Amino acid sequence: MSARILVVDDEMQIRKMLRIALKSVGYEVTEADSVESGLAALVRQQPDLLVLDLGLPDGDGLELLSELRSFSKVPVIVLSVRNGDSDKIKALDIGAQDYVTKPFSVEELLARVRAQLRDRLPDKTPAVLDDGYLHIDLARRLVTCKAVEVELTPKEYAVLATLAQHRQCVITQKQLLEQIWGPTHGQDSHYLRIVISHLRQKIGDDPTEPRYLKTEAGIGYRLML
Repeated sequence: MSARILVVDDEMQIRKMLRIALKSVGYEVTEADSVESGLAALVRQQPDLLVLDLGLPDGDGLELLSELRSFSKVPVIVLSVRNGDSDKIKALDIGAQDYVTKPFSVEELLARVRAQLRDRLPDKTPAVLDDGYLHIDLARRLVTCKAVEVELTPKEYAVLATLAQHRQCVITQKQLLEQIWGPTHGQDSHYLRIVISHLRQKIGDDPTEPRYLKTEAGIGYRLML
């Protein structure tokens, strides 16, 4: 099951942007636009993480955070236009795990979400992925098609293994490039396109209608296995 994230923000456009971004990488998203509806959603949905605005129409988001901490330890990322040190310190002291100021980078927020969920959610990726045709054994670093070993370069295997570890979830181009090629290669998308093309050839994946390595235009890739 993917992580459940609750977004509490009174700006519809912010909620829409976050919903699209979070769902694109496999998270389940619930929304609320006030302190009252946010608390109700927290009790009802039991999310794995809360993204919380502070300026809500029926009260301050810090009130919601304080109430939340009386019954839950769910991680909270505050997302607010307030950029003063006093606001950040107060939110963190009450119990927020992180604080992001608006305007914000979606990529950065996704990275902060991953960081908060990393130790909270168990790794449910099986060591072996197999649908009868494509076989990926992450423990043995072995890939076969129809029981015939597929010879991959280190970069090709690294890309495929990363996608396998987050199967059916979109991994952004930037994340793949920085993780596999290094932090200075986040914009070198042509490297990744070449590797994906080679991988498709080697596993017999039709590039016009890929079965396994799906492209999410302008975002990244996902492995459907």
